[in-house]
Parts: sequence; C-alpha cells; structure tokens
Amino acid sequence: METLLFIGNSLLLGVGLAMDAFSVSVVNGFHEPKMSVRKKRGIAGVFAAFQTAMPLLGWVAVHFFLVLFQKAEPFIPWVAFFLLLFIGGKMILEAILKKDEDEEEEFRLNRRTLFIQGIATSIDALSVGFTIADYGVWMAVIASVLIGVVTYVICRLGLVLGVKIGTKINRKASILGGCILIGIGLEILLKSFFE
Repeated sequence: METLLFIGNSLLLGVGLAMDAFSVSVVNGFHEPKMSVRKKRGIAGVFAAFQTAMPLLGWVAVHFFLVLFQKAEPFIPWVAFFLLLFIGGKMILEAILKKDEDEEEEFRLNRRTLFIQGIATSIDALSVGFTIADYGVWMAVIASVLIGVVTYVICRLGLVLGVKIGTKINRKASILGGCILIGIGLEILLKSFFE
C-alpha cells in the first residue's frame, strides 16, 4: 500500500509540475504545424529531463546546501517570469513585425530557446526537493523519474494539440503563444506571493 501511495503521489506531482511545460509545448506546436515526430520527441524529452533533474537538484540542495538554497528561493519565481517574458515578448514582437511575404517562413524552435523554456517551466520543481527531502536517494530518483515520464507524455500531447490548433490559426498563433508564455510567467510569479 505504501508503495502504491508513493507512486500515486509522484505521478500526481508530475501532472501538477508538467502543466507549465504542457502549455509551452502547445505554443511550440502552434509555431511549427509541420513539426516532425523526432522533433516532438526531442522537445518533450528536454522538458522531461528538466522536470526530472530539478526535483533531484532540490533534494540535493535540501541535504547539502539548505542555507544557500533558502536564500535563493525567493528569486526563483522572478527568474522564471523574466525568462518567459523574454521569450513571449520576442514571439509577439516577431509576429507583429513579420511582413506578409514572410508568412510562409516557418518558426523554428532553436536549442537555446528550448533550453530557456525548459529551465523556466521547471524551475519551480526545485522546491519539490523540500517535499521529497525525507526520501532516501533511490526513492528521490524514482519520484523524479516518474515526474519526468509524466512530463514527457503530457508535453507530447501538448505538441500534438498545438500543431492541430496552430495549423488553423496560422500567424495569430505567434501572438497567442507569446501571450500564453507571458501569462505562465506571471502566474508563476503571482503564485509565489501567495505561498
């Protein structure tokens, strides 16, 4: 029973943590309606890797660097907010300034942007290290891997959904996507004030 509870809690934690990455995956799908399956796997894999690593980093911080982590914790939502504001604002600006002849040119998600998205959407998972602090090493690893697997599945669904929607709304997808990213950043920031 205890094992089932542990697995259930880890999966639910994964769902909760993956929601920001899901939203960003939908936005990424908006921009590239002809995205290859390989690229979808890669994007979902990046988000899953960050969501797996961040709780483990938080767990390590609790066990080894607690004092330093506690000092940095108030800045984590601000970092996520500014990263998503930057990416979202850039997307909106590019969509507004895009000329009609550029309409056919597809948005290509580069590695740097994906890396920033991965950090921004998973940075709040660092604090999960506090909730799993009483786990042993292997339990913390298993919980983090389960979180990563859930994130991967949810992000793949988000990409499929984004591609379908993005094909229908075309250029407006960039503006909508940028607004969504800024909204996610704002939500992360505001949530930190009420915790």
